[in-house]
Amino acid sequence: MPAAALPSRLVKGQLPTKLCRSCGRPFEYRHKWRNCWAEVQYCSERCRRQRPPGSAATPAAT
Repeated sequence: MPAAALPSRLVKGQLPTKLCRSCGRPFEYRHKWRNCWAEVQYCSERCRRQRPPGSAATPAAT
């Protein structure tokens, strides 16, 4: 969802939500994700580190 699709004024009870790809729990939009909400897949740093093996979001080996 591009930033333009989000309302200009978000109200706390009406924030967009997603499901975490690691733990499956719902999580809400956070202000720090305003520029990359479409790319957010995990609810926390812990879930990002413990993502399921073979997920498409694995970093490229350098």
